[in-house]
Amino acid sequence: MDDSNLQLAASIPLFAILRGVTPSESADVAKAIVAGGFEIIEVTMNSSAPLDSVAAIHEACGSDILLGVGTVTGVDQVEAAEKAGARLVVSPNFSSAVVAAATSRKMAALPGVMTPTEMFAALEAGASGLKIFPAELVTPAVIRAVRAVLPPETPIYVVGGINAGNMKEYLQAGATGFGFGGSVYKPGKPLADIERDARSLVKAYQEARVAA
Repeated sequence: MDDSNLQLAASIPLFAILRGVTPSESADVAKAIVAGGFEIIEVTMNSSAPLDSVAAIHEACGSDILLGVGTVTGVDQVEAAEKAGARLVVSPNFSSAVVAAATSRKMAALPGVMTPTEMFAALEAGASGLKIFPAELVTPAVIRAVRAVLPPETPIYVVGGINAGNMKEYLQAGATGFGFGGSVYKPGKPLADIERDARSLVKAYQEARVAA
């Protein structure tokens, strides 16, 4: 895949957030998610040995996905993640230093933002797209309002509280895609269930996309 921000506008713009995944299971979990149709996977930095998991996933299916790290709050994490094979940096907040560290390495940067001020500041810093987080506090009406003033090519990912029932509203408002955590993966979840739920969310997204 290209190492540009257009990676964030994948044909299936959904990313699976692996929080709590372990290195020993990470490759199999990733394969199940990819089999379910996802093209973007994020391993959170507050997991156990996250960079080992990134390296394992990169070896198992790195050429088939955009692989990233999440909950990134420091510049040192960006450099380490790149060495492990990550090409995407996702943060819960906007840090110009983290964005700069990612983009200088030609990694896609997706900072967490909520207000228009944060959104424009992130884009001015070079962010590849925006992560609207937490979505429970940002209605589709808000997405519609900010989409009207943001650069039209800006990928907008909505994370937190997203499910099969509300994707259509967010897509109609101008969202690009969505991030899913526990609804795809949580520790101890069987691989067959992970693949099934990933596939179900991809189907729901495709149906919502047509309806929107």
